[in-house]
Amino acid sequence: MKIEFDEKIPIYLQIMKAIKQEIATANLKAGDKLPSVREMAEILKVNPNTVQRAYQELEREQITYTQRGMGTFITNDVQKLKSLKKEMAMELVTSFVNEIKNLGFNTDEIIEIVKESLEREVK
Repeated sequence: MKIEFDEKIPIYLQIMKAIKQEIATANLKAGDKLPSVREMAEILKVNPNTVQRAYQELEREQITYTQRGMGTFITNDVQKLKSLKKEMAMELVTSFVNEIKNLGFNTDEIIEIVKESLEREVK
């Protein structure tokens, strides 16, 4: 996992987002073990406390769970993981819609632009 950190966003949030993206793209699957806090800190070149905070927040969101002495794992709740993926997609769509509305497009125009884009992707 490689992250290009944005100094405007707390590092632990960026780590969380990167792990969520790994889950959404199925690079991490239900039951997979995450690197230890120390290993992840070394990989990302960050303070272990920062990684610990990211892991704690992911656990609070029920995306991961910790087994004492074993490590931190991705939840086995497949519905939770599907929900996470959809939530991430909705964030992207909401951001896109807000940006394109700021350009002056209405709903019908936005739908047409998306259809055209998708048709180009298929070809």
